[in-house]
Amino acid sequence: MLTNDNALETGKELNREAAGQRTRDRQVYTPRVDILEKQDGLELLVELPGADEGSVNVTLEKNVLKIEAQVDAPDYGAYKPAHIEYGVGDFSRSFTLSEEIDRDGIQASMKDGLLHLSLPKAEPAKTRKIAIQSN
Repeated sequence: MLTNDNALETGKELNREAAGQRTRDRQVYTPRVDILEKQDGLELLVELPGADEGSVNVTLEKNVLKIEAQVDAPDYGAYKPAHIEYGVGDFSRSFTLSEEIDRDGIQASMKDGLLHLSLPKAEPAKTRKIAIQSN
């Protein structure tokens, strides 16, 4: 039902050529994603630390679901960082959807850097019980 189009290991920096031409000279990371399958569809939980709903774009073109987020560097105020272990950068990840997903029913919500995508199954793909009739 869902194919990961990023060939790189999750949580790593993307190859700039693989990510396409970018207008921002920033590191681009592959966000970590949990994919949960339910009877009526899939749930995707996408980790986008530092992002909010205004900086996240989720697009569906043809069969490709693309998730992109732009994250700005934190403001340290009067402090000057002496050592930073967390790299700040943008996020990009894409998935190819099968025909089993209802494209019009996809929903997204965001809270505390966690993007939640709900991908319902299309009616023909849903499991249904077939009644057995006696003769």
